[in-house]
Amino acid sequence: MRNVTVCAVQMSCNGSREENIKKAQDMAKEAAGKGANIILLPELLETPYFCQEKRYDYYSLAAPVSENPAVLAFQETAKECHAVIPVSFYEKAGTCLYNSVAVLDADGSILGVYRKTHIPDDHFYQEKFYFTPGNTGFRVWKTAFGTVGVGICWDQWFPESARCMALLGAELLFYPTAIGSEPILSCDSMPHWRRCMQGHAAANLMPVIAANRIGKEEVKPCEENNYQSSSLLFYGSSFIADETGGIVMDGSRDREEILLHTFDLEEIYEMRMSWGVFRDRRPELYQIMAGMD
Repeated sequence: MRNVTVCAVQMSCNGSREENIKKAQDMAKEAAGKGANIILLPELLETPYFCQEKRYDYYSLAAPVSENPAVLAFQETAKECHAVIPVSFYEKAGTCLYNSVAVLDADGSILGVYRKTHIPDDHFYQEKFYFTPGNTGFRVWKTAFGTVGVGICWDQWFPESARCMALLGAELLFYPTAIGSEPILSCDSMPHWRRCMQGHAAANLMPVIAANRIGKEEVKPCEENNYQSSSLLFYGSSFIADETGGIVMDGSRDREEILLHTFDLEEIYEMRMSWGVFRDRRPELYQIMAGMD
């Protein structure tokens, strides 16, 4: 038996970086007090989702991992709570800007950084304006509480992301997220969003944890954004899925919440191996997935 308790933090974000970090810290500490070993926070939690609009001045929000306020704050929180905490942040590396996650171990040390591979470009999710596609490749980390893989939001729509992390030895998959209304498409993407990740869990026989933000975030007209006016309603619905894809913890659409669930990683490993999915793979026939003849 090798039990680990995972947590997804669901929260709203306002215009104060300091308040958002403090709220996330308080929720993480509450989760740790309830037994959480690995705590997942939403994507880009320090600020409102600035990718809703295009403004050059938002480039100044980016900072190196060693200087980012959220990473620095959560290094202390991870150490205090003896918890693993992946922290989503806007990273500056030389002249490139990335949508990144720093994986903090339970002693507060930075195990490494993953840079978002798939960058969306859609109405009000205009991330290509802000982020260079990640150059780290998919990564996993051996933490104090198991080997974890982390994708970031749009990565979660790609089965290749999850399978790559599973092949690298991940035992748990985490996806910090910022997703909500689709004003142009006029559809509710939430059920589709969940089912996509539930499929990753089922196909890889591996729990999936997703943490989303909530609340309506509005863009007010100003000269810097060419007088754009818009809004996004983030629909929460954070969840924890087990190794069969079944949802074991189900977040609401509109409340700040802490979701927790305990898994036995040894039991899941035995199931993953005995099921035969990885034994029966035929990678020599999958070359088309890499764009090869």
